[in-house]
Amino acid sequence: MADRTPYGVVVAFPLVLGGLALGAAILDGRGRDLGWGAPLREAARLLRQRRRRPLLADAALMRAGVCGVLVAAVLAAAVLPLGERPLADSPVGVVWFNAMEVAVWAALWLAGWGANSVYPLVGGYRFLAQGLAYELPHMFALIAVALAAGSLRVGDVVEAQRGLWFAAGMPLAFAVYLISALAMAFWGPMSGPIGSDIAGGVRAELSGPDLLVFQAGRYALLAVAAAAAVPFFLGGGDGPVLPPWAWTAIKTVVVLAALVWAGRRLPGVRMDRFTSASWLVLIPATLLQVLVVSIVVVVAR
Repeated sequence: MADRTPYGVVVAFPLVLGGLALGAAILDGRGRDLGWGAPLREAARLLRQRRRRPLLADAALMRAGVCGVLVAAVLAAAVLPLGERPLADSPVGVVWFNAMEVAVWAALWLAGWGANSVYPLVGGYRFLAQGLAYELPHMFALIAVALAAGSLRVGDVVEAQRGLWFAAGMPLAFAVYLISALAMAFWGPMSGPIGSDIAGGVRAELSGPDLLVFQAGRYALLAVAAAAAVPFFLGGGDGPVLPPWAWTAIKTVVVLAALVWAGRRLPGVRMDRFTSASWLVLIPATLLQVLVVSIVVVVAR
């Protein structure tokens, strides 16, 4: 199929995700309490705030972790198409997306370890435990997508959904992906790594521009996770009347709104219970989904 996505739209994709991330910030608890301009006012306040450094902290490690969250979100977005063309049309785009999501593990660990403080370190350990719980189901969900498409290229995954969206054909994988999206952005019920019970966890010792970059990275992760659901499960830009890039944006906003709503409404989850549920329920469910997809692919051939 010829690529009809305007190049200017492709170049603007980071701005689109940035706007969605800002929308997530507005709909977060602080934005709800202080109004629609709260994220911008908070950003201006943090830019003026003086950095605080704990005693004997490794500033280089801590800031590498803080920046790593935002960098990982941007790099993960590079393989996602806005309409029909991604920024980077990688033949292993699905693997690249998963690898950048795993890079967040290292980023949060560096931020927690480098602060040389108890609460950030506990927050870093919490995210590692959370990652061990959600990563395998998340990976199997993406494997089911790649298997059904017969390719690791994100564009091929979109093309394979012309007749039936993967969200309808493999609902278990889609549900597991949405759960893992909350976990990878440590959002809502999965926000233990930055929990109030440990004084903010990973971000407890962050202030000024460091805290601003960390928060921007978290919101960007949530926006990217919502955007990735569109080519993986919702047919990409497939839809009537409107151009593909418009349908991609609409679907991304809908998924992002659902994730934000879940983050606001669902209670926090203890990591030991989430780990048990993941290994006893989610992993078998996604393996079953992969088995069913494998059988369908073999029969279709």
